[in-house]
Amino acid sequence: MIEERTLRTSRILPFSPKEIYGAFASADLLASWWGPEGFSNTFEIFEFTTGGRWKFVMHGPDGKSYLNESFFKELVPDSRIVIHHDCPPNFRLTIELTPEKEGTDLIWEQVFEDAETAQAVKQRAGTANEQNIDRLIAALSKAAHGA
Repeated sequence: MIEERTLRTSRILPFSPKEIYGAFASADLLASWWGPEGFSNTFEIFEFTTGGRWKFVMHGPDGKSYLNESFFKELVPDSRIVIHHDCPPNFRLTIELTPEKEGTDLIWEQVFEDAETAQAVKQRAGTANEQNIDRLIAALSKAAHGA
């Protein structure tokens, strides 16, 4: 079942779909917030087009570096982003943006190749996706206030 292979979270963000989509489309902005708390990023390749490559290194608070390779499978401006993570653990990340009165309903869904991988990532990464969204909010708040 796909549910067993899926990690999903959603939240209403106080920003427009356009602002959130822009936080993915801008390499500088994305590098500033991508990943859990304490991580930073060095982008080697960032081609924000359908089929475009995204190769980067995440630098963890433990001093270790983690190579990531992905490609943008689908991009629908201000609405949907689908990223295929092309190295272990392989997964498809789908970001859905739906306008709401209070801002945008963001759905963040990772689908892994099998349930065992999904559960292992959930155990290891814990609240990483929530932290990622927290960092997205902070980056957009900072950008909105011109800081």
